[in-house]
Amino acid sequence: MQVTKTAPEWALELFNKSVLKRRKYREVTALLGDFAGRRCLDVGSDNGVISYLLRQQGGDWSSADLNPQTVNAIRELVGDEVYQISGEALPFPDQTFDRVAIIDFLEHIPDDRRFVDELHRTLKPGGWLIINVPHHKSTALRRLRFRLGQTDEKHGHLRPGYTLDDLQGLLGERFSVESAHTYSKFFSELIDTLIVFAVTTLKGGGHSEKGLVVTSSDLKANKSMFRLYSLIYPVVWVFSQLDALVPASGYMLIVKARKSEPTGHSRIA
Repeated sequence: MQVTKTAPEWALELFNKSVLKRRKYREVTALLGDFAGRRCLDVGSDNGVISYLLRQQGGDWSSADLNPQTVNAIRELVGDEVYQISGEALPFPDQTFDRVAIIDFLEHIPDDRRFVDELHRTLKPGGWLIINVPHHKSTALRRLRFRLGQTDEKHGHLRPGYTLDDLQGLLGERFSVESAHTYSKFFSELIDTLIVFAVTTLKGGGHSEKGLVVTSSDLKANKSMFRLYSLIYPVVWVFSQLDALVPASGYMLIVKARKSEPTGHSRIA
């Protein structure tokens, strides 16, 4: 008898075959620290698998994203407390959250400064803000992506990414940056570029203001394509390990910042 997979099972199967998504999740959770018992928010977590995994680790989570397709994909995985937002405002009271993770979202919204105002408003004093964004740098790989049609516009990016100086300027004095680094180097990004090119060529369409989002329904409809990718995944993984040989900075930038506290308030551990 054939067993029908649930939406979380489909999403986890895709996640476990994605070098970039697994690395992103490790980076985000490493900076979030222990969030058990904390009130938390994730924004922009693609098809919802990161939202799902974060909730499995504890904490009281809400999730938000831009377009209806993505929001529905997240709801399919996690259930309630999922909101569609415009990038201008958050539907939460002041000082709601202990932890906020912004994952590949700022580059998609027109007024990132206004959104950071909202993050400051909804974070508790001493709360932690994790921001993951594309690292803005000019490279041969970026030019190759453009030639393959993987432009900023196709990915739904309103800006090509951020430098650390950009983010520090955006956060201002209301947040103190506690750590920052880049990750995901040439070989991981090259193989991802080729995979995206193959998927968009075979599947066609699939783009939104959040770029290409692969949901559990896409996997069900394209089982043979996913099986083929599963077969070559070991080669993809080995190829990505060559990143260790690259001295240059990575293509993703992740920052941990803390909301400044009024005098007399203690920090959140």
